[in-house]
Amino acid sequence: MKFSIVIPVYNVKEYLEKCVESVLAQQCEEYEMILVDDGSTDGSGALCDTLAQRKPDHIRVIHKPNGGLGDARNVGLEQAKGDYLVFIDSDDYIAPTMLQELSGKIEETHADIISFGFRVDNNGDTSAVYIDPLPEDHVFTLESLPELLLALPNAWTRIYKRSLFMETGIRYPGRVWYEDIRTTTKLFAKAGSIAAIHQLYYYYVVRENSITRNKNVARNHEIIDAFDDLLGWYKQNGLFERYREQLCRLAIDHIFLAASVRVLMTDPKHPLLKEFNQYLYRYFPRFETNRYLADLPKSKKLAFRLLLKKRYRTLRTLFLAKDKLGK
Repeated sequence: MKFSIVIPVYNVKEYLEKCVESVLAQQCEEYEMILVDDGSTDGSGALCDTLAQRKPDHIRVIHKPNGGLGDARNVGLEQAKGDYLVFIDSDDYIAPTMLQELSGKIEETHADIISFGFRVDNNGDTSAVYIDPLPEDHVFTLESLPELLLALPNAWTRIYKRSLFMETGIRYPGRVWYEDIRTTTKLFAKAGSIAAIHQLYYYYVVRENSITRNKNVARNHEIIDAFDDLLGWYKQNGLFERYREQLCRLAIDHIFLAASVRVLMTDPKHPLLKEFNQYLYRYFPRFETNRYLADLPKSKKLAFRLLLKKRYRTLRTLFLAKDKLGK
């Protein structure tokens, strides 16, 4: 079997059927779909069983106590039978050509990881797209392309040989935010070959309770926990110095820029802002001179400068004005 599609399910009754139907619509039949009911309380677990009856030769259901997204993925990957793992969040969906075209890329490259692009579905508007700027014409590794660490770490914008997980022991953490950045970045380092295809196969559905919209400001501290895990792993494996510049830019993107903005939009006086600043200086004392900063778009360069100067209220005002103008 070529693909095992692992779909963690937790209280997504409203979205689950569309997700499952997008897999059943695939033009490739070499797959199994594993629905991992992570202790749902809204009837999603029963819906999993109902959906499995539509195509029992393709769909398996696993019911388990709630352990979080990462734990559900781990349960699915450990019981998977396919050569390649596909992770889909249960409120998202995929294009009908995805498995067939990725199957061709597998035959061409036999890569451990294959990356692709996605569309953002914001209330039906799918015009926003993202494709990591990775080479399509040859396979590569993290060593040959260190800028791979600057790619989005989402689990669902790539497929993985199941053996990569089984041989390395790398797993997703449970009950945390930022589980992907703790995992994908390690898999990049261990993969013997990586390929990319510049096609948009995945549809990421924007929801009000996503991390980017969550108002629980204190939980943004988990980005520090995630980087403690990630940077510690790179140090333990003797890779930190080799990829210092790329890891620094990754920390700038996810801690100094993204997490800081999420916090200041709710509370520009929150102590986490100071902690984020100190964290960057502790691990990357000259992070403001990172060579990859030149690649930031103008809006992020401005945000970076304002954050360096601790002009949190000014930056918040600019974001609010931008939202008001709908830009």
